[in-house]
Order: sequence, then structure tokens, then C-alpha cells
Amino acid sequence: MKANKTGRTLRLFPLLLLTLSLLVCRQPDADTYQAPDTTPVASYRVIQHYPHDVEAFTQGLLFHQGYLYESTGLYGQSTLRRVKLKTGEVKQSVSLDATLFGEGLALWQDRLIQLTWWAGVALVYDLHSLNLLHTFTYPGQGWGLTHDDQWLILSDGTATLRFLNPETFEEIRRVQVLDAGVPVTQLNELEYVNGEILANVWHTDHIARIDPQSGQVLGWIDLTGLLPEYLKPKDREGVLNGIAWDNEGQRLFVTGKLWPKIFEIELLPTTEK
Repeated sequence: MKANKTGRTLRLFPLLLLTLSLLVCRQPDADTYQAPDTTPVASYRVIQHYPHDVEAFTQGLLFHQGYLYESTGLYGQSTLRRVKLKTGEVKQSVSLDATLFGEGLALWQDRLIQLTWWAGVALVYDLHSLNLLHTFTYPGQGWGLTHDDQWLILSDGTATLRFLNPETFEEIRRVQVLDAGVPVTQLNELEYVNGEILANVWHTDHIARIDPQSGQVLGWIDLTGLLPEYLKPKDREGVLNGIAWDNEGQRLFVTGKLWPKIFEIELLPTTEK
């Protein structure tokens, strides 16, 4: 048993080194984006909170018919899972190949589409069985994924959002996300809500509200203080990341990587900064 465990550790060691090196490459720049003072900012009120797996490195999140569907990352730990909202119980889980780092997630018709970070591969699953159906390829990195009922919308960590054909993954158009003329980079997990794209800005407590046609930032959601300090993960990558929208119930859920809770929130009236 000891020999087998040692052998497994040695086999995984290159993957661990690769994960660490890539995470270092994905650190925020020294000139991390600062929102202009003129952009409206909304605060929030917590309606309810639910359990969340503290081992889940949340990269993509969505809500469908009473369940959360979640994409988790890290090499050798990435999964696609169906989760019961009220209890946090993982009802079904599929592990990705150890060479893949799970990222954004979107539901298109009866298929779940999961991005990967550096591999340039999107995995397409049956919604009900979570069986892998086929894959797509795309250039560049994959970060967040959502759709507007016509096109898939993909973020790659830059200020650019790409609109893709959901059947072929062919790029249709792109928009640059600007706030008062300033590009907004580090766009991460995405959700389409009532005609707007919501985007986590990586390593911040802010979500951008984006016009999908122009790319203009319409406003910000400031989630500072959402997770109490004593509950925050020790890992510096345990940041806000995860937006899910219940269209039928008009409920908004947010969480973070390695967070112990998922929060249902209500947005409060916007104010000028």
C-alpha cells in the first residue's frame, strides 16, 4: 500500500508543478483594474445561505430545475457536478481527466458545456446523465461561459468577450468590455441575467453588469463583506467566483472558490460612487 501511494504521488507530481506554475502565471497584474468613480454601484442584502463544499474550487455555476450545476477546477481535482441547493449534497459528479483544468459552465438546451483553462477544449455533456457526448476546441484560454438564448458567451481573462455558435463553437463576434472607456480585464465567471451579462472580476469582490451589445459596463455589484472573515479560506485563491440565476424564481446566487456557503442575495438600489 505504501509503495502504491508513493508511486501515485510521483505520477501526480508533474501535474502539481504544472498547476502551481500556471497559477503563478494567472496572478493579477500590478495595475489591476479600478472602476471609474462615475459608474453606479449596487450593494446587496443576503436573503438566505446554503451549504457549499469547501473542497470545491468553483469555476462555473448555474441553476436549473432546483439543482445547482457546478464546474470545479485544479489539475487532478476538476469535476462537473449536480448539487442539491438546500443541503449542498453532491447528487452526481464526473471527474475530468487529470490533464484538464475545469472552468466555466453553461446549459444549452439539454446539454451542459464545460470549458477548460489552457487545453482549448470544451466538454459537452448530457444534462440528465452527465455522460460526455463530444468536445469542441477553441483558441486561447477558457475562463467563464454563459449564453443569451442565441449565442454562447466566453471570457478568457482579458477585456474581450467572445460570442460563439452553440452548435459548432464558431466565433460569431466579440466585444471589448469598457467602463468609461477603460478596458475591464480579469473577467471570469459569467451569468446572463435579464438582458445583461454579469461577470466576476477575478481577485476582487465586484461583479460587472455588462451590456452584451456594446460591452459597456452599466454598473457594478459590490459584494464586499459577503463572506465573514472567519469563514474565508486560507488559500489566497479562495476568492469570489460563481454566479447562478434562477430565471423562474428570479433568484440570484453567488459563491466563491473553496467557500463554505452559497448566498442568495437581493440587489439594493444603485448609488453613484
